Amino acid sequence: MKKSEILSGLRGRSLLRDVDLTKEEFIGLLDLGERLRREKWSATEKKFLKGKNIALIFEKSSTRTRSAFEVASHDQGAHVTYMGPGETQLGHKETVKDTARVLGRMYDGIEFRGFAHHDVELLAEFSGVPVWNGLTDQWHPTQLLADMLTIRDHATKPLEQVALTYVGDARNNTANSLLCAGALLGLDVRIGAPIGLQPSEDVQLIARRLAAHSDARILITENAQEAVANTDFIYTDVWVSMGEPTDSWAERIKLLLPYQVNEDLVKASKNPDVRFLHCLPALHNTDTDVGAELNKKCGVSALEVTDEVFESKTSIVFDQAENRLHTIKAVMVATLAGA
Repeated sequence: MKKSEILSGLRGRSLLRDVDLTKEEFIGLLDLGERLRREKWSATEKKFLKGKNIALIFEKSSTRTRSAFEVASHDQGAHVTYMGPGETQLGHKETVKDTARVLGRMYDGIEFRGFAHHDVELLAEFSGVPVWNGLTDQWHPTQLLADMLTIRDHATKPLEQVALTYVGDARNNTANSLLCAGALLGLDVRIGAPIGLQPSEDVQLIARRLAAHSDARILITENAQEAVANTDFIYTDVWVSMGEPTDSWAERIKLLLPYQVNEDLVKASKNPDVRFLHCLPALHNTDTDVGAELNKKCGVSALEVTDEVFESKTSIVFDQAENRLHTIKAVMVATLAGA
């Protein structure tokens, strides 16, 4: 099937989970994101979304996701309405189903960043327009599109030959999406995490089913050194949530310190060209309010990644952050215009 046919097949569809896409569709979005990035850089970008209206619903605050959706929309000629935390009646005075039916009559597409995955499913079912998951408690598909474009940018081999390792707290949306997207695309994907913080059995089952068709290799282990051995990319995410009581931080940090991405763990990869990924924000020093509080309460100057690694040539996190813009733009263009 031609690339244009693959992308036209996405028109009118929602993106709620990474596994909503076929391998060919996922790669097609990466190719489109790369093309749109090249056109933006050369000031030759066409406006496929001129006259479209986009609703951005954020139950959680955001830097990269909001910026990427807003700039992508403006670049493409669309208009956006931002609805921040507490600015809609969604689930409070009005059901998600009713909100979806209202917004679907006013907007051409809806982005949702929130908590319950069921909410984004209801928006997609009842709005009648494409809905894009900017993050829910279970999945983070727009992040993984950016991640895979970044990996492809920096890899010296085809994606199917790339080894990608996630270490740390792996019971979250980013780790779920990474495991399943890696399995979908046929990567050598590893998770290094304590047993209680590994992806759920349901998510692991989805990944293993995908791997059976893609020849992906999957490793889930408690041993961080085993997980990073000969890997090409090391990925981590935050260990503590700002919604959790601070008295739980010390226990969590003690459990996860063996999985900190520091110089020793990077060296354990035995790959001088290994690269570091993080979806951001990262707690890599004490220069933030949260970092300073963690240092005061728990005596640590960094959590999931040290400042030495974060600021080193190994780190490609800002390429990764920029690619949120280009891949999110690709999703909107493909689902609204089929281009």
